[in-house]
Amino acid sequence: MAQLIAKLFPSTVLRPMEIGADASILLAVLAVVYILTRYRKWGWLWREWITTVDHKKIGIMYLIAAIVMLFRGGVDALMLRTQLALPNGHFLGPEHYNEIFTTHGTIMVFFMAMPFIFALFNIAIPLMIGARDVAFPKLNAISFWLFAFAALLFNMSFVVGGSPNAGWTAYPPLTELHFNPGVGENYYLIALQITGIGSIATGINFLVTILRMRAKGMSLMKMPLFAWSALVTSSLVIFAFPALTIALALTMLDRLFGSTFFTIAHGGMPMMYVNLFWIWGHPEVYILALPAFGIFSEVVATFSRKRLFGYAAMVGSLVAITLLSYGVWVHHFFTMGAGAAVNAFFGISTMLIAIPTGVKIFNWIFTMWGGRIKTTVAMLWQLAFIPTFVVGGATGVMLAVVPGDYQFHNSYFLIAHFHNVLIGGVVFGLFSGLYYWWPKMFGYMLNERQGKWAFWFFVIGFWVTFFPQYLLGLKGMTRRIYTYPHGMGWTLLNLISTVGAYAMGIGFIILVYSVVYSWRHQERDLTGDPWDGRTLEWSLPSPAPEYNFAVLPEVTERDAWWEMKQAGKTGRIPAKDVHSIHMPRNTPMPFLLGLSFFVAGLGAVFSWWYVAVAGMMGVFIILVSGWFDYHDHHEIPAEEIRRNEAALGRLEG
Repeated sequence: MAQLIAKLFPSTVLRPMEIGADASILLAVLAVVYILTRYRKWGWLWREWITTVDHKKIGIMYLIAAIVMLFRGGVDALMLRTQLALPNGHFLGPEHYNEIFTTHGTIMVFFMAMPFIFALFNIAIPLMIGARDVAFPKLNAISFWLFAFAALLFNMSFVVGGSPNAGWTAYPPLTELHFNPGVGENYYLIALQITGIGSIATGINFLVTILRMRAKGMSLMKMPLFAWSALVTSSLVIFAFPALTIALALTMLDRLFGSTFFTIAHGGMPMMYVNLFWIWGHPEVYILALPAFGIFSEVVATFSRKRLFGYAAMVGSLVAITLLSYGVWVHHFFTMGAGAAVNAFFGISTMLIAIPTGVKIFNWIFTMWGGRIKTTVAMLWQLAFIPTFVVGGATGVMLAVVPGDYQFHNSYFLIAHFHNVLIGGVVFGLFSGLYYWWPKMFGYMLNERQGKWAFWFFVIGFWVTFFPQYLLGLKGMTRRIYTYPHGMGWTLLNLISTVGAYAMGIGFIILVYSVVYSWRHQERDLTGDPWDGRTLEWSLPSPAPEYNFAVLPEVTERDAWWEMKQAGKTGRIPAKDVHSIHMPRNTPMPFLLGLSFFVAGLGAVFSWWYVAVAGMMGVFIILVSGWFDYHDHHEIPAEEIRRNEAALGRLEG
């Protein structure tokens, strides 16, 4: 097989570690397929999952993909730390190291964090706002399959053709064909454009869903904070991702068709790419962080058994962060010489964004103050987040001071800050949301004891990994070096950091084990409200039925379900109010559309233009056929809904 790959793709370098990781991913996917099909025929997998347009199932598929990609990006991280554990390391060569840190950053941002966020949006938002579905169910499925096939295309680079190696930011001239003649950067450029299309579609979908499909009586100021965070995040996605798409498309034209948008020798402007990238890049930080803020707002109110303190201030701070995030991008390249006036403006705007973020920290603390706190695993991630994000925010203000940034920017201090924010803020939040909404997805809770073991390994490992990197930066260790000599004073700190990284890996393994263990052993709870929740999703059975609500709810207060319970309303439904419901029909069109984009992208990567054209023809044909599909809904009869609700003990009369 290796000889065949070498003949077909001469530039391929087979990397045992990456192939092993990819083989593990394949085994994980096969294990999921086995679980899904254990008691059913294979046709059930196609009918119920691959062709589904149900937002809840799409959310679960996003979640599975995100966890698989977290494993894949985590393997890269462990390889990097193994290489740097001791001086003069030979575990990775310089070219291999460049590939690994490029793919690690790309996978974690685009193929782990983004789908994890979209998973929780799909699972919680329609239920939380009292809707039966998202606004555009078919587009929702298209978004997922575009992401899935883009992830497949990007991961193929580890085995076929060579990985991208210019860093996850892909700055020119490092990406120019003259300096980087392989196909690795083609994988990066094309896969990210495909998944970017899906991300923009998801942003549009949830923006419309939240603005137009809320339950009767649920004004914007009565929405749960997670719904607010989804609303502002969707607006960020819609306005930020096109800038990245343009930058990637222009770079692709330079590489594949000989244009010179970013080629200095022919009058191009590499700094234009840098600006376009970070016009997307800093809003992207908040595209990742704001959903975590929304998750923590729900978790802290539920497990403090109190109404969220300062709701209006929390909403205002979300909006303020969203607006300010568009005016800070230049702080990512202070050292490139933008000029004193420009640097001063963006330094001040960067410091200002800390104010609404600080508002949230105080509001969460005041919510817990005097509350009856229940230290579930979801709440522990919240408690760990607060001090972690405070450190990340404080070091961010340090980096916003332009003279200081000249010293910190190209050092491991910045690496530590970046991970402090994205892991301590985003990943902690996503894990909290995973434990919080897991019962709603599957009808049982994850094992709390095992979850606490995973929590402590991961959090302690996190601090052991990244706190020494602040010190390494202050001691002069620069970014993107693949090894270092003896006598620099960096050895002990790097070794400690590597030990911490492996502790984080152990925490992740315990979490995955807990998922498998809980699936086999935990009791099912179809009552739907194991946490004594406050928002509408907890009024439904777990897992929620296809139609979500047999009768759409009416809302009078902000914590709608909590107020209903306090008023003695148990969520029982009068039989006379149940009517037939029209729901979207499953369709293979999104899957086939994603497959066609994959074929077109693979053809473009290797300049097989006949394959690329065939793939785009497939895209056109599928879009046209889907446009004229007039039978894309089916009716669920009222009697079937009544029987289902009666079986759950939710029907009156």
